[in-house]
Amino acid sequence: MNKLESKTLSVTEAIQSRRTIFNFKLEKPARDKIEEILAFGIWAPNHRLTEPWRFTIIGEETKLILAERYREIQIEKVVEHADEQQQKNVGQKGYNKFMSKPVIVAVSYVKSGNNFEQREDYAATCCAIQNIQLAAWNHGIGMQWSTGPITREAETYTLIGINYEEEEIIGFLYTGYPAEIPKVKRKLFSELFRVTD
Repeated sequence: MNKLESKTLSVTEAIQSRRTIFNFKLEKPARDKIEEILAFGIWAPNHRLTEPWRFTIIGEETKLILAERYREIQIEKVVEHADEQQQKNVGQKGYNKFMSKPVIVAVSYVKSGNNFEQREDYAATCCAIQNIQLAAWNHGIGMQWSTGPITREAETYTLIGINYEEEEIIGFLYTGYPAEIPKVKRKLFSELFRVTD
């Protein structure tokens, strides 16, 4: 059993102990467990109860296609100053990195109303993502919320069946059991807090 799964965390324990996970074990969390965790997203606050969030679990075939595109993106970053072998190595490293994520979930929100209302719905969906990350952490499952270029490309929308005109992808949640839990130092609350007269 994963160390995080050995006990139920309080809300405050989950908030303080949760970390962004970059390195995952090979074991893939069960689909029903992922769906159970994602369901906590729908309890996030949302003005006028618009419930704008949408969750898409990316299947293995789609993941392979996206991994190839991720390879290309990494090569594009270095193409001007790297030789062919270096480009190949960078591309393979990118492909391996993407494929190392056991489960990938695309989180999007439905774009409706005026710009202000869309901004509210975007914020509400970000709250949903935090709910999901905390629920996952309580089950010993870690996540990395990624907003990289691949999440913004029109081809990605088409591939995973999202209408670019109607929804916006907020990010991918790379999901799995942590192989390593990073240590994080935060600023003191007193440095970030103020009171007005």
